[in-house]
Amino acid sequence: MAAGVTAAAQQTGGSGGAGVPDAPAPTAPAPMSGLKGQIAPGMGMPALPNPDAPQTPAQPPAAQQPAQQPAPQSSSTATMQSSGSGLDSVQKAPPELPPPGQGNQAVVTTLRSYTNFVVVPVTVKDNKGNLVAGLTFRNFQVYEDGQRQALRLFTVDPAPLSVAFVIDQSLTQDVMAKVNASLGAIQGAMTPYDEVAVFTYNNGAQEATGFTGAQSHRLEAVLALTKATGRDEGVPVNSGPLAGCSISANGNCSDPNLQVGRSAGGTQFMTIPKEIHTLNDAILMAASSLARRPPGRRRLIYVVSDGKEYGSKATTKEVIKYLQTNQIAVYATLVGDSARWGEGYLSRFHLPFQMNDNILLRYAQQTGGSLDSERSVNGIEKSYMHIAEEARTQYTLGYISHEPLIDGKYRTIEVRVDRPNVDVTAKPGYYPTAQYFR
Repeated sequence: MAAGVTAAAQQTGGSGGAGVPDAPAPTAPAPMSGLKGQIAPGMGMPALPNPDAPQTPAQPPAAQQPAQQPAPQSSSTATMQSSGSGLDSVQKAPPELPPPGQGNQAVVTTLRSYTNFVVVPVTVKDNKGNLVAGLTFRNFQVYEDGQRQALRLFTVDPAPLSVAFVIDQSLTQDVMAKVNASLGAIQGAMTPYDEVAVFTYNNGAQEATGFTGAQSHRLEAVLALTKATGRDEGVPVNSGPLAGCSISANGNCSDPNLQVGRSAGGTQFMTIPKEIHTLNDAILMAASSLARRPPGRRRLIYVVSDGKEYGSKATTKEVIKYLQTNQIAVYATLVGDSARWGEGYLSRFHLPFQMNDNILLRYAQQTGGSLDSERSVNGIEKSYMHIAEEARTQYTLGYISHEPLIDGKYRTIEVRVDRPNVDVTAKPGYYPTAQYFR
């Protein structure tokens, strides 16, 4: 019927009769060629082709093939075109982006594959101190000894923590009481996947317990046993009837510990003994225990102290080098004098012939850690949670060093983020030794 109407319209228009001038001729609808043969009565619809299967493009007829194929793009042209996606002449290909939950396993696998693979945990905060989330590998640039390195691994998966708690027992009595009251909150900042060891120091370092589950009852009992009274905060007296050598026999002090040549200057005058704070030895003992933990765990030392140091056998420089060799970061909660406004800032400077009032800032800066200054029990408890969250939710960057040899020389690391008004915290360098790349 449609064909008859079409023919009639063509005849009418061609004879110049009563047809509409210049009107388009009606046409029949196009047949449903796309569905022809797909549905058969009684047989249903045949199976559709698998979209994931590789498709072989149909070759056009010889007459329709272009006379000249376009030349392939050069590497420089491809790099320029990919610069908008975060790739450039150094980062020629995107790094390995493990699926969620498999980032730490990818780190261990890459460490075993490359003997010069370097892992850099990075913390990014805004100008208010809040953690900045949502960054990708395109926002980071890593430089080793001033030369930019191509990222080979990028993950944001939280890492299980191996934490060595170092508790200062040489604090004054009032500050020690606050620390004792806050120790019960340590387990609340940990997860069942974490492990914790506890160390204490006063006149020498001691290991309270080796690594155990962060939620175990053993850790709870050990933390209760580490509570100490602290040292007397009274003013020392070195002469007069209230001095330590007020009772003498035959011109000598009755107490043999106060004899001449030790801490006494005679029967009438006593030399006040110096305070002992073996912080370096305590951190070194904790670091030697952390160095034996398996790869894939984030190693950190958490110190609760005022940062004073005197009497340690190990020097600060030696301990920092050991930390940088074994990928250990130092975090701390400053209490006591170092937590006071103004006085805590002055404690960072070392006066000649005096003890170090606060060396924890140097430890944190050289290992990629951070510090919190708290004076109340509530503040100390919150610092446990804050620092544990910061250490767990870091950006993990990995690259293969351009230096193929393990020469043992210090290599600097600089991490840049293309975001304004952010604070980037990462380790400033490392010592490439066989122990570091194990």
